[in-house]
Amino acid sequence: MSMKKLQEKDLKYVWHPCSQMKDYEKFPPIVIEKGKGVFLEDIEGKKYLDAVSSWWVNLFGHSNQRISDALYNQANSLEHVIFANFTHKPAIELCERIVSLTPDRLQKVFFGDNGSSAIEIALKLSFQYHQQIGKTKKTRFVNISDAYHGETIGALSMGDVDLYSKVYKPILLDSEKVDGPDCFRCKYNKERNTCNAECFINMEEKIKQIHQEVSAIIIEPLVQCAAGMKIYSPKYLVKLRELCDKYDINMIADEIAVGFGRTGKMFACEHADISPDIMCLSKGLTAGYMPLSLVLMSNKIYDAFYDEYDTMKAFLHSHSYSGNPLGCSIAVETLNIFEDEDVINKNKIKSEYLRNKVESVLKEIPNVGEYRQIGMIGAIELVKDKNTKEPIDYEKRVGYNIYQKALKKGVLLRALGNIVYFMPPYVITEEEIDFMVDVAKDSIIEYFNENKL
Repeated sequence: MSMKKLQEKDLKYVWHPCSQMKDYEKFPPIVIEKGKGVFLEDIEGKKYLDAVSSWWVNLFGHSNQRISDALYNQANSLEHVIFANFTHKPAIELCERIVSLTPDRLQKVFFGDNGSSAIEIALKLSFQYHQQIGKTKKTRFVNISDAYHGETIGALSMGDVDLYSKVYKPILLDSEKVDGPDCFRCKYNKERNTCNAECFINMEEKIKQIHQEVSAIIIEPLVQCAAGMKIYSPKYLVKLRELCDKYDINMIADEIAVGFGRTGKMFACEHADISPDIMCLSKGLTAGYMPLSLVLMSNKIYDAFYDEYDTMKAFLHSHSYSGNPLGCSIAVETLNIFEDEDVINKNKIKSEYLRNKVESVLKEIPNVGEYRQIGMIGAIELVKDKNTKEPIDYEKRVGYNIYQKALKKGVLLRALGNIVYFMPPYVITEEEIDFMVDVAKDSIIEYFNENKL
């Protein structure tokens, strides 16, 4: 069947995520047939370099043979089993391995289906924990400006990106939002690499006022991804950990997007040498193959739920596919690849190559306000005026237009507003990095040549 015919069928029945479907009248969905390494291939044979790891999930390339074999072998043994009163080897091994890799405070693991469900679990855990230790006033949650934690109601309530949450505000939880780091437009005239997280004063002052009511503070460690890959100082996390300890507030680290090597360390919290009370993991956990999430917590939290049945202290949360053996086997093989192939150290070389390549072309790109990078995350922020850092009006849809131009040139660059970013699979080669960055440069230049701001 032709591309056009399949597109017509798709648009007759399918409602695509995070999309204005009317856009598809002019820019219909590309029908992908297969993928290998960093490339996707459509049914007409055209290839696209997946510069965004298909929404930040793919770590080791499409159709990775090791992971495909792990999935095949597990499917021929056990595809699923109820996870209440039953267990299986892949889940046991995964939990043992992940506890050994994450910060010391995290000692127990609860399973979810995806990132948003992990956030919901974390919020419920924190709330019920405080109720069961007698601190019943602790019912509120705190997050920072430009936060993003997912799309379900609880997760969305913890966010602060109006694009996603504004229309739903009447039905969202009443969380407390605090001005967080904004290193590109720092109000304190500091630099993220040398500052002392002076902006933390906003959090400190707010928590002093309301700490008796606060159950948890939730944060994306080091990088606020959906906000435009906003990178901030690890000192902010150090201060946050100290504040949470001082006032008996649970620190929830949303490492869904930044975990598993994205920032140059296995987990972003390692940059600050701190451990949260609760950590949420997903995305790269299964290297882009299947939905799965984990919520890790301290024994301190776990122990508050451990009692006789009739006390009704159990955590009565479940998902039909909790602890799915297929997902667990893939996750175990993902961890094997990290270990066997020395991924973290190899990524340091690729990360430096990416930085040097992007910085070598920045002078050719107009309207670049900043290039920021940490590990295998790089972001070019485009502005109306370099000197004033004035943003480009969102109505211009700069990123969307650049995205379309890049696709025609063979690179999938799904921009975030005015931010063109790179988050490729770790198997990308230097030659492929060159191609990815050159296409981004050419697409940006082409856009600004056609559109004078």
